[in-house]
Amino acid sequence: MIIPFILEKALSLYEKKEAVICGENRISYRELGDRVYRLSNLFKNMGAKRGDCIAICHQNCHIFLEAYFAAAQIGAILNPLNFRLSPKELSFILNDSEAKILIASEKFKDNIEKCIKGRKTKLSHILWTGKGEVPELLSSLEYERAIKESSPHISSYPDLSDEDIAHLYYTSGTTGRPKGVVLTHKNVCFHALCAIAELKITDQDVWIHVAPMFHLADAWATFSITWVGARHVMIGEFIPERVLEVMEREKVTITNMIPTMLNMLVNTKEIERTDFSSLRVILSGGAPIAPELVKKIMKTFCCDYIQTYGMTETSPYLTVSILKDNLLALSEEERFRFKAKTGRPFIGVLLKVVREDGSEVEHNGKEVGEIIVKGDIVTRGYWRRDEETRKAIKDGWLYTGDMAVVDSEGYVDIVDRKKDMIITGGENVYSIEVENVLYEHPAVLEAAVIGVPDPKWGEAVKAVVVLKEGYKASEDELIDFCKQRIARYKAPKSIDFVSELPKTGSGKIFKKALRDAYRKREV
Repeated sequence: MIIPFILEKALSLYEKKEAVICGENRISYRELGDRVYRLSNLFKNMGAKRGDCIAICHQNCHIFLEAYFAAAQIGAILNPLNFRLSPKELSFILNDSEAKILIASEKFKDNIEKCIKGRKTKLSHILWTGKGEVPELLSSLEYERAIKESSPHISSYPDLSDEDIAHLYYTSGTTGRPKGVVLTHKNVCFHALCAIAELKITDQDVWIHVAPMFHLADAWATFSITWVGARHVMIGEFIPERVLEVMEREKVTITNMIPTMLNMLVNTKEIERTDFSSLRVILSGGAPIAPELVKKIMKTFCCDYIQTYGMTETSPYLTVSILKDNLLALSEEERFRFKAKTGRPFIGVLLKVVREDGSEVEHNGKEVGEIIVKGDIVTRGYWRRDEETRKAIKDGWLYTGDMAVVDSEGYVDIVDRKKDMIITGGENVYSIEVENVLYEHPAVLEAAVIGVPDPKWGEAVKAVVVLKEGYKASEDELIDFCKQRIARYKAPKSIDFVSELPKTGSGKIFKKALRDAYRKREV
């Protein structure tokens, strides 16, 4: 199955229905289809063909939605760009992907100009969105004017295979230069169907795109929501008060947000005056989440909660904390214990937790191993990085680098990333466990735990903490708080207080930046 089928299916049943709410724009499925076909014909007129790469640098918007479907319509590869990257980083990605066309918001004009001027890329055309003047850069066109002049008639798409590449997502580069993760039409379509089944998505749902659409924490919903004729609501910038207002006004029923976003929402004063009666389920994904935050989310939104875990390499979902039937009769406290876990395997994946020798760990919730996965949602590899692909995929199994335990019911709980584990005095300390304890303290808004060089212990456990507005807590108080709840060697040996923690472009706490900063201090 290929991506163009999804839009055709939606148009066959829901062409008169409202498809997208984006600011003041309210677009029906018929209008969305016309715009997608105009854009795909425009791409062809610009010389794009099957297998060519088209990049987009844009905030969440109906234009992002159109690009996902229009590129697929002609068999091109869409490369969503993280607009928070530097010109040098953007230039590397554009050069590596060999993108020929770029869709860009005028908001990022300065970065794009710096990215292209004096740097080598294969870009030939730029489609600019916004109301400003079109920059004189390459062959530049104004997006709306260009698609209005393009034909709305659907052209037969090339003889696509479901093994054709649909998307190219570049990793954040935390372990070196960015790698392009290849996702095929099969990966995307199969994941979309699996998500519809797992999350029971229907044409009655309203999804709000809050997490960035250049990241798979949200992008997967582009296809699941469209497939069933549900409604898309766009949020271009994460402003908690604005998100709450739109959720209430548009009667949002389902969404997925990164834990840092959810943490900000539940600590926003306006949330007490917001009506969430339409919300049936809220998902968290993209990063680990503390059980204490899960409790607050469930209490605040008064709806079902599902924790998700996945990777760019897996389209993304690998687990969901949906309760199996035999767990529904448990007490509220016991049900929460499962809800707060990373979750059971997603319907579209086979998952194991294994030791170094490849054998499975005991399903006792104690023995730690690495998560490995296989299935039709798993990438076939990295863009022109054969060696990296061979390192990650062995005998058909993708090695995730995530360390976890698995219980007797098959529910997985991640304890840490391999690279985030701290070894202090010969003992393994999992940073997530320590962070979860810190989040139990009423004064803590955000926390990141890292290992820093130590002459005695090899590594020492350090916490970097952001306090809630109006709250106070001392270093000794938080260290003692941890020692009362976990083994003393796991407790931080030092705590620094900061006004904010570094974040990746998708909004996750960026531990590598913290580690690098502290290691530089030691030099």
